[in-house]
Amino acid sequence: MKTNELADILNEFAPVSLQEKWDNAGLLIDNENSYITGVLLCLDVTEKVVDEAIQKKCNFILAHHPLIFKGLTKITQHTYTERCVRKAIQHNIAIYAAHTNMDVVMNGVSSMMCKQLGATDLHVLMPTENGLAKLVCYVPNTYADKIKEALFMVGVGHIGNYDCCSFSSTGIGSFRANNEAHPFVGECNNLHHENECRIEMILPTRLIKKAEETLKMVHPYEEPAYDFIPLVNRDYSVGLGMVATLASPMNEMDFMDMLKQKFGCKMLRTSTLTNKMIKKVAVCGGSGRSLIQQAINHKADAYVTADISYHDFFLPENRLLLVDIGHFESEHFIKDIFFDLISKKMPTFAIHFSENEHNPVLYF
Repeated sequence: MKTNELADILNEFAPVSLQEKWDNAGLLIDNENSYITGVLLCLDVTEKVVDEAIQKKCNFILAHHPLIFKGLTKITQHTYTERCVRKAIQHNIAIYAAHTNMDVVMNGVSSMMCKQLGATDLHVLMPTENGLAKLVCYVPNTYADKIKEALFMVGVGHIGNYDCCSFSSTGIGSFRANNEAHPFVGECNNLHHENECRIEMILPTRLIKKAEETLKMVHPYEEPAYDFIPLVNRDYSVGLGMVATLASPMNEMDFMDMLKQKFGCKMLRTSTLTNKMIKKVAVCGGSGRSLIQQAINHKADAYVTADISYHDFFLPENRLLLVDIGHFESEHFIKDIFFDLISKKMPTFAIHFSENEHNPVLYF
């Protein structure tokens, strides 16, 4: 497998187009599309991780956090970022980051947190806005089913737990082909009327290019008539955080003990105890302080995330238990997601978990 092939697999699972505007996910350092000798999985790229990749003969590092967030003005030996970039290039090592795009997909970081807790009935905590579009196209009646099936196959027409969703209506289309055209029906220079089917389907905006390519490939007309219309509807299958339900209610102390055990926490930071049972839980891997109000709005009994500030702990006002488990602790198991994703596609591929990464935050 080559670098671009693995990058395509990763992008298919967690499209880079879903990342936050400030993020820098994707292929950060290319290695001229070399054949991959091995993949090293990590949360953060450090000098020790790059050295480990060299030692294990891995020329592809897959990380959660981007090594490069802002444009580099120089590559010297002065910062660890510059040293990592320099060494990776010298040893022809590609570096790929799946960051906020991995945070928002349904089977991403927050879903894994719910899995660790044994929670079920998962729903996105804050769905993505402006992530949907409507495809409207016009086709000859006899081609309607063929075109719908082709679009369904590439992911168009999915709404929540339903797929193959569409609406069709009939009408009469008109057109006149000039001498340069090769019309499927009708004759050049003559006005033609055709019984046609209007097909409407919902799709994520990230699928517009693929849907357009598919439509043009299957549609019999030389110049298909179609529109992609942006929608303000929220995409409830994509977004930050998750809300889920525990297998059985727990008191707050037992719940926090479980968090320590499942996420390897040495300590927890919490808001004032509510003295209520915990059943409905909201989670967000990494920095989730911006979603506290969403967790309250969902009437969660607890919200588990990281990087909570001092003043944030006043916000719950006894409506939920706010728990900061630590940034590293909430995300380090993302390597399991990476491993499962790659190994399912390439069962015999050389995949290594980094043995040299560590939590940069120490507790005394």
